[in-house]
Amino acid sequence: MSHSRFRLALAAALVLLLSQFGVALAAPTLRYTLSMPAPQTHYFEVEMALGGFSKQYTDVKMPVWAPGSYLVREFAKNVEGFTAKAGSEVLRTEKITKNTWRVFHPKAKDFTVRYRVYAFELSVRTSFIDAAHGYLNGTSVFMFPADGQQLPSTLTVQPAPGWNQVSTSLKPTGTPFTFSSASYDELADSPIEIGTQKVLTFEANGTPHTVAMFGNPKYDEARLLTDLKWVCEEAHRVVGQNPLDRYLFIIHNIDRGTGGLEHLFSTTLSVSRNAYSTESGYKGFLGLVAHEYFHLWNVKRIRPVALGPFNYDAENYTHMLWVSEGGTEYFSNLIVQRAGFVTPEGYLADLSNGIGRVENTPGNKQQAASESSFDAWIKYYRPNENSQNTGISYYDKGEVIGAVLDLMIINETKGQKSLDDVMRYLYDRYYKQLGRGFTDDEYQDAVAKVAGRRFDDFFRKNVYGTEILPYATALGYAGLTLTNTPFTTDAALGASVSTTGGKFTVANVLRDGSAWQGGLSVSDEILALNGARVTDDPNKLLAGQPVGTPVTLLVSRDGQMKEVTFPLMAGSTQRYRIEKLPNATAQQQAVFAKWLRTK
Repeated sequence: MSHSRFRLALAAALVLLLSQFGVALAAPTLRYTLSMPAPQTHYFEVEMALGGFSKQYTDVKMPVWAPGSYLVREFAKNVEGFTAKAGSEVLRTEKITKNTWRVFHPKAKDFTVRYRVYAFELSVRTSFIDAAHGYLNGTSVFMFPADGQQLPSTLTVQPAPGWNQVSTSLKPTGTPFTFSSASYDELADSPIEIGTQKVLTFEANGTPHTVAMFGNPKYDEARLLTDLKWVCEEAHRVVGQNPLDRYLFIIHNIDRGTGGLEHLFSTTLSVSRNAYSTESGYKGFLGLVAHEYFHLWNVKRIRPVALGPFNYDAENYTHMLWVSEGGTEYFSNLIVQRAGFVTPEGYLADLSNGIGRVENTPGNKQQAASESSFDAWIKYYRPNENSQNTGISYYDKGEVIGAVLDLMIINETKGQKSLDDVMRYLYDRYYKQLGRGFTDDEYQDAVAKVAGRRFDDFFRKNVYGTEILPYATALGYAGLTLTNTPFTTDAALGASVSTTGGKFTVANVLRDGSAWQGGLSVSDEILALNGARVTDDPNKLLAGQPVGTPVTLLVSRDGQMKEVTFPLMAGSTQRYRIEKLPNATAQQQAVFAKWLRTK
């Protein structure tokens, strides 16, 4: 037997002997230090101290994606300078996969890993640092031992010179800028804002809430905190149980906001710094708050079984993002309406627009909501010029599915139950009792339990199939009707045109429209229309033309001239409008009142 095999055998025998006598071995420990000595260079520096790792080598990993954002982003691409030491001894390291580093430490149980991360993408799902502030999501900065995803850890943040604030939902340890995590999942799911941001506080549902405001926007502080409290408390009423002991809003106020991303005890919102100055902008901000805050329940606790514990190495597939994201969008709009920021009439107008977004997208007839969810990894976050023809947003489709399903439940239970009760059941059953997510079938079972009957045909046709939703029936339960009229009676080109650089280039072509049928192609540069040089977007030049008008376009395709002739067809875009029936029955009025809480 070789010496190495002998040592391994001896170690195994020792572990067995100790376990037989009830002697507990010390658990491995994990400590992170985050520094940023030169923030203007856009680098975070990470030190990871691992203790009690008794194997010959340890693999450490960097996630390839961020939970809540369903795209493999390859965060390891931004790592450099990876080294490891045990005391003063330099350890051998080897990169064995795109996101895995192997550290050889046969003589040492304790060792330290160091590396740098380039961070210059300011979005809610990535990390960023410059001379003004630092922001990070754990998945794009912190590695973890491959066999230690459930290890607790501590993190010490060393802010750049002149920075005095560290905002995170991680629990403080009592030492300045030092925090604890129960597992890597918690560390990865707790973003951190570092700098001189303004910090505000309020209380909702007996829980302290903190707001970290970066970007110096102009806003009414008292109004903002009051309205945030109302939104949070109204969101809480849906499920009626509070999973929190603290919560953090990180708000990046920048030139153009990009949305939000939910986390276990926090959210990051990217908002236009001018959003607070207009009524529509402010309502949009509150809607974003409601959406991300409601994720505390829907997806962070009430979740599809595939979404936790996470596999950080690869895609985590689910058919249920139409519930997790689209359903959250549905509830967030209801929350803003229930809180009094939007009237019932305003809500119906917003829902009408949502129906229009779905039904005016040709891909809605090609891709089911369940397929949109499953393919999020390869389609939703990677749109191309043909996406509108082949797919549908699980946000948009899930929102209108939620509305239809809610009305069906309310009607079936004669106003006694609603989709709120489905969320309560899922929270109690799967989060609290079973401690896991739900399957596709279990979601349908939950709906059936609340409604008192099954809606299997609805799910088969409208969720897992592409049949048009039963809008008329569902809205009719509430004494409402849905009308749709052509956006215009004029003909339409059926293509959008980019006018960048003084050129008129086809950006996309609408399925089954004039350009689609006539052979106009994406990337065609339109030079002339009916023999005249084009000096403006052809859509403007053709405005008001009757259906059947022939057009001849001279285009440059791959550097060669080509003439395309076809008749203009009617535009397919419809305008949708939800209206109240003049003589709603008592039952219809009761359904409406239950739905929008008007009584």
